[in-house]
Amino acid sequence: MNSVSLQQKFKQLNWPMVIFTMLVFSILIKLGFWQSDRALEKEQRQQRINALSQQQALSLEQVLALSGLQDGINDLPITLNGEFNDQKIFLLDNQPNKSRLGYRVYQIIERNDNAVLVNLGWIQGSIDRNILPEVTAITGNHTITGHVREIEVGIQLQAQNFSDVSWPLRVQQIELDKFSELIGKKLLPFVVYLDKKETLGYKKNWQPIVMPPEKHRAYAFQWFSLALAWISLMIWAAIKMGKKSAS
Repeated sequence: MNSVSLQQKFKQLNWPMVIFTMLVFSILIKLGFWQSDRALEKEQRQQRINALSQQQALSLEQVLALSGLQDGINDLPITLNGEFNDQKIFLLDNQPNKSRLGYRVYQIIERNDNAVLVNLGWIQGSIDRNILPEVTAITGNHTITGHVREIEVGIQLQAQNFSDVSWPLRVQQIELDKFSELIGKKLLPFVVYLDKKETLGYKKNWQPIVMPPEKHRAYAFQWFSLALAWISLMIWAAIKMGKKSAS
């Protein structure tokens, strides 16, 4: 009797709803683990940044020599001597600072046959989108200190169009390959972010880690809580419906 009863209940299950319930539950759990992994990644990077901050800044040649290593060159401290190209200025659009929108200013510094894009800092923009901020190009030879940052191109809804170029050039993303074509010289595959103590440039407000590990863990807790609430709700609904059909 018990076996027959179980088989009948098994056949009476609303399988589309069961599959939907488990699918949503699995997605919520996966999102929770993804946020947990992100928290761990941020912790490891913060530890690396703290360790690198105690090291002496490397030369450009030393950074290039380390580019093939497993740990990579991201966040390495660097000191670089070269001449700034005062003809080409890039303005990275939609960069917030304390609820104000502005731009990050980039210029190229050249050393021997190498060209490196340098983040000079943040400058406030105008409410009128047709007006670009007034920037003064850095000229001449300088020695700068900063940190190496490898750029990852994010999702773009529309490709950047550089068919009609005027300088300074407003851009939506840093795309080193396209920038290389514009200047007629190959840029190295990273950007140097000036140290905050540098007097050159503009406001140094960049953060290597935008979202701290604690926030990722808070999001993970939310996703796991939603998963638990979802499966509990669906079990309660199934029991209630079962009792209603039995009566």
